[in-house]
Amino acid sequence: MVQGAEPARFAEHTVATGLKGGYQVVVADLNHDGKPDLIALASGMPELVWYENPTWDRHVIASGFSRMINCAAWDTDGDGVPEIVLASGFANEAKNSAGLVSVLHHDGDPRGLWKVTDIDRLTTSHRLRWADVDGSGRKVLVNAPLTGARAEAPDYRDHTPLVFYRPGEWKREPIGDQNEGVVHGIYVTDWDGDGRDGVLTASFGGIYLYRLQRDGKWARTEIAKGDPAAWPKSGSSDVAAGHIGGMRYLAAIEPWHGSQVAVYRRLGDSWRRRVIDDSLTDGHTVWTADLNGDGKDDIIAGFRGGKHGVYVYYAQDAHGDWWSKSVLDEGGMAAAACAAADLNADGRIDVTCIGAATANLKWYENLGPR
Repeated sequence: MVQGAEPARFAEHTVATGLKGGYQVVVADLNHDGKPDLIALASGMPELVWYENPTWDRHVIASGFSRMINCAAWDTDGDGVPEIVLASGFANEAKNSAGLVSVLHHDGDPRGLWKVTDIDRLTTSHRLRWADVDGSGRKVLVNAPLTGARAEAPDYRDHTPLVFYRPGEWKREPIGDQNEGVVHGIYVTDWDGDGRDGVLTASFGGIYLYRLQRDGKWARTEIAKGDPAAWPKSGSSDVAAGHIGGMRYLAAIEPWHGSQVAVYRRLGDSWRRRVIDDSLTDGHTVWTADLNGDGKDDIIAGFRGGKHGVYVYYAQDAHGDWWSKSVLDEGGMAAAACAAADLNADGRIDVTCIGAATANLKWYENLGPR
């Protein structure tokens, strides 16, 4: 192991149990106290809840939901407390999916119940993220459905829409519908370093980048085709961008709910694919963050099936060609989603994950490198 590539040490803390169908954890300061709180979304529960840092007291945001699948938090009105946009009524089969999109706003006290306003119904609404697509500082809400409206298992053949909403107007506007099959993951990143966010999508067709051009039109660029297997085992499932020094790389779970962690590094005009692990069962989440403080973003990958767990991969060279694997959790977290943030203000990036079959929420306190 090269100097500076030692894995970080972690202390495991359970925030909550009994989260039936745990699916997504979102880090956001919900009570405007400067501490990052945790929103826990569980598809098998009717309540959307949050846990208050540092005591992790539980608060119900709103209830009465069915099959919640994703939410995104951002302060649209400048009052210091983020609004939350929620997708619910989800099903993999488009014909069974209501695709309800709702805006949740606090009613004075974020510890109390929030007001819920429905803004759209878009079949299989699945991934919600905020993005500053024009560099104005005014973010829009990106909604990536899982499939097109006519898609059916197992091939899910159809064009899959990608749309956005401007806060206040909440009118659906198109980004593009060129993606085909299952679009399982999206990732927002300032791709060009110009203050304008692009949107990476991971689908049966691979990894694509959408960017809003100066003329107001959206451009779609192919990055990589993902797993080369035949459809519907092709492409990518989830994607995240990281950096090693000044070099960008992409980390992906492949194919859909797949076993592989793949790393993409740009060489000339193409992106070289390297599978660094193929041992995951039902891989479902990937994140990047510098956990050991060596200036290189590490890869966090979670999987829901088999022995389930969370692995962390550390780059062992200056180019991201070689990676070591460290176990963060094995058997205690059927990770449907993870996020990374400094939860205790000690200057180190911690990890938090929510479990599907394990129905739990944990945060892993970063104690620094070994």
